[in-house]
Amino acid sequence: IVSAPSGAGKTTIVRHLMDRGLGLAFSVSATTRPMRSSERDGHDYWFLSEEEFKRRIAAGDFVEWEVVYPGRFYGTLREEVLRIQGEGRYPVFDVDVEGGLNLKKEFGDDALALFIAPPSLQALEQRLNARGTETPESLAKRVGKAAHELTYAPRFDRTVVNDDLNGACAEAEALVRQFLAA
Repeated sequence: IVSAPSGAGKTTIVRHLMDRGLGLAFSVSATTRPMRSSERDGHDYWFLSEEEFKRRIAAGDFVEWEVVYPGRFYGTLREEVLRIQGEGRYPVFDVDVEGGLNLKKEFGDDALALFIAPPSLQALEQRLNARGTETPESLAKRVGKAAHELTYAPRFDRTVVNDDLNGACAEAEALVRQFLAA
């Protein structure tokens, strides 16, 4: 389980882990947000209507789910986890902080929960600003949310501070290798 505030580098670290021959497979999350032109259903996300998402919640199809923003549901489908395990591989979850804690609660000691932290809120704000995708209002909202999410770090198994990307990737890889060998 890899979680972090937006902009801390979790997706980059997950991509590194996926390329290291560790027997990992990416768990594709489900969402109700609209698909972007560069995305593919079943590859980037499972794109569901809000009605379908709610129906699947009621049917117990999700390991975890949450409403991240009004009308924007995200979750982990049980069938996705079972598919990966059925292939003899280990699922990797690239999820927000709440989703990470919910997955850890579900899987307990059978999962390693990593929290990727920025070196500081100021550094995180600079990273988000450098993306060029944020308005001043959305930037302030993300930084505020990140400040709150950083308080959750002690609830994860380990925290990796991403002050140097290569170092953070190496540390995360070492932690995963140690966990898988246990």
